[in-house]
Amino acid sequence: MVGYFDVILSQINAPIWLLYLIIAWEVVWKLIALWIAAKHKHVAWFIVMGVLNTLGILPILYIYIFSKLHHPSFKKQKEETRKITIKKKIIKPKSIKRKK
Repeated sequence: MVGYFDVILSQINAPIWLLYLIIAWEVVWKLIALWIAAKHKHVAWFIVMGVLNTLGILPILYIYIFSKLHHPSFKKQKEETRKITIKKKIIKPKSIKRKK
């Protein structure tokens, strides 16, 4: 496997540590994005990110833009911030009677 990387790196004239850094970068972002997509049940995003290697660009876009725009809790938070006042009902606990 190292021989394969050496051939690639000799063609682009780059050190081997750069290839390992790029691979680590892609893997970290991809795992985070796949975890979020699975948690939000976004099957299409999960499949696309699992198949395509985009140097972390697609996973980063998904994490910071698309996962928040399509998630119901994010929409709910946006609606709540639009409300000017929130009426809260205070519930007092019932008094506890002790048996003698």
